[in-house]
Amino acid sequence: MKKIAIFLSGCGNRDGSELQESLSLMLAIDRKGWEYQCFAPEGLFEVVSHIDNQPIDDEEEEGTLVDVEQRDIYEESARIARGKIMPIDQYSVSDYDALALPGGMGAVRNWSSYAFDGPQMTVIDSVMDAILSTYRAHKPVMAMCIAPMVVAKTLGRYGVHLTLGSECQASRIAESFGVVHEVCGPTEVCVDKEHKVLSTPAYMAASHISQIFDGAAKMVDELEMMLD
Repeated sequence: MKKIAIFLSGCGNRDGSELQESLSLMLAIDRKGWEYQCFAPEGLFEVVSHIDNQPIDDEEEEGTLVDVEQRDIYEESARIARGKIMPIDQYSVSDYDALALPGGMGAVRNWSSYAFDGPQMTVIDSVMDAILSTYRAHKPVMAMCIAPMVVAKTLGRYGVHLTLGSECQASRIAESFGVVHEVCGPTEVCVDKEHKVLSTPAYMAASHISQIFDGAAKMVDELEMMLD
């Protein structure tokens, strides 16, 4: 039975893992009769409102300085995983057949600094090390939505192919890291057979949840062929 590692970055598209993408990915894997194990980094992140997309302040008396609310990435990710989650530093590439990265702004806020630093972005050590170890073990890496930016920063030096949907600022920055960017529609999958990298645009291009699931399912179909 195949076993896939899924990395999460919180809970919610504005400041964590995109729920519809994460669940579509889990469902696509489960429908293959495979297993998955969720992982997340530990540490605090700034909470962003899913109503107005603004940082949420801790409640303080009027006129006083307020701090932005913070939550733990690992605790929030456990909500998606129904508590079945492990710290990323416990990820061992030998235990899994592939690594999957759903999207959501947590990928570029909590796994990396792309949301804040753009082309000067960095990736946190635990996530970078996991992607590199998977790549060097010649095992597939999958990414959805904006998560390919993390793959681009980590594996761009190898000339990997991936998609961020249409040509955009993110795709141009990814290309500056050495990536070959391929334009894809909402349900299409960019398959880099040489480097074993698969990506789908998800909400970088999609407007319906059905497109999210179709893209995730096609990506897992491509993974199945890659693993045969």
